[in-house]
Amino acid sequence: MKSNIQTITLRSKKYIIQLLLFPLFSFSQSNFEKTVQAGGVIINGLSFLKGNKPTSTDKTVILLCIKNKLSEKIAFNIKGKDKEDNEIKKDMVIQNDGKECFFELPKGIYTYEVVLPNKEIFKKGEYKFDDDITITIKKDE
Repeated sequence: MKSNIQTITLRSKKYIIQLLLFPLFSFSQSNFEKTVQAGGVIINGLSFLKGNKPTSTDKTVILLCIKNKLSEKIAFNIKGKDKEDNEIKKDMVIQNDGKECFFELPKGIYTYEVVLPNKEIFKKGEYKFDDDITITIKKDE
């Protein structure tokens, strides 16, 4: 009797497994369906990355880039003060047809100078930096 019961339970396990796995084997996915599913996975992954962006629009620092369109290198010097009244002074040399950037420059009003290699001041002035900006230095025509 025991062997009959063991046989029945073994057979019933096989039938249950076949019933559970039958839908997987009877239905084959086309390449289109696989592509759509893969696209869904990629989009979900991208939406995860998109959700980590900061939402604050009140930036206290900016990105300032300088492009040099002159035929020679230049020196770009700026001076200003931050909110705590600390003096900020930054200098950089930009090769001809080059571009350089100041990262995390505090917002504020700065005086600037563009100096040529012969120490002649090409341009001088004052500018309020309150957003990311790229300044192009070129000859006035």
